[in-house]
Amino acid sequence: MSDATAKQAAPLDEVMLAMDVVDTLRHRQDLVTRELDGAARESQLIERLRDIYRQQGIEVPDNILKEGVAALAESRFAYDPPAASLKTTLAHLYVSRKNWGRPVLMVLGALLVLGVGYFGIYRPYQAGQEQLSHVELTEGLPAQMDALYTTIFEETKVQQAVVEAEALVKRGKAFSAEGNRPGAEGIVEDLTALRDKLRQEYVVRVVNRADEQSGFWTFPEINTEATNYYLVVEAIGADGKALSLPILNEETGETKVVAQWGQRVPESVYNAVANDKRDDGIIQANEVGRKSDGFLDVEYQMPVLGGAVTEW
Repeated sequence: MSDATAKQAAPLDEVMLAMDVVDTLRHRQDLVTRELDGAARESQLIERLRDIYRQQGIEVPDNILKEGVAALAESRFAYDPPAASLKTTLAHLYVSRKNWGRPVLMVLGALLVLGVGYFGIYRPYQAGQEQLSHVELTEGLPAQMDALYTTIFEETKVQQAVVEAEALVKRGKAFSAEGNRPGAEGIVEDLTALRDKLRQEYVVRVVNRADEQSGFWTFPEINTEATNYYLVVEAIGADGKALSLPILNEETGETKVVAQWGQRVPESVYNAVANDKRDDGIIQANEVGRKSDGFLDVEYQMPVLGGAVTEW
């Protein structure tokens, strides 16, 4: 090692020794409190420090011991933490980033995914659905009403169906303009039912089977002195199968979809059918009426009184 290098290393050694002296004083607080109470005892403190180092086999010059005592008094090698501030808070957060970094990144990632999903996918999808719903309500449903009205107008053979269809379309378009989707959809269903009713073809016949009732009579509750006579009838479609139709019960005021119902007839018609069945067990004249394509109502072949019941 050259002389120049030795001269440069010496000050560092002296500083290190001075720091060690200060560190020794900090760990031996009993020396500090007793010996530094008065400046006159500085020499005694230095002597005690020299003894401590000699016991460790270290010779420390007096100037180093004095320097260490002075450094302790001046807190030269003491670390005073900075006062709390935004900068220190940010510095602490940065230093401890390994502890909180990963959880925070996971939370931020989850929020990012949710944000992209909500604002980038769900909201545009919802807006698109709302737009489609609006277009269907204001354009699609009215178009369906017009198409059904056209079909009814072309297929009906009675003016009543056209009048009913016109009234339904007017109400339905008013619902669409008001934004009343259930109301508009209900009108489409009513128009569809009216169209289907026009297309129906069936024959209303008296139930003509040995093991089933063909007629009955009752006393109406509102007039127990009168007697109502009914024929048990059913609707037979073009394919020969029985149909279920909505029938208004004149006694309860409720409409039910049934395969058989009691059709009220005059007593003379009831007796004629009863005699016909009693003759040989078969009713030859069992056709009550016929529903043809393009018509709304049944064209009756025998006199009826208009009322009907669904339970007896």
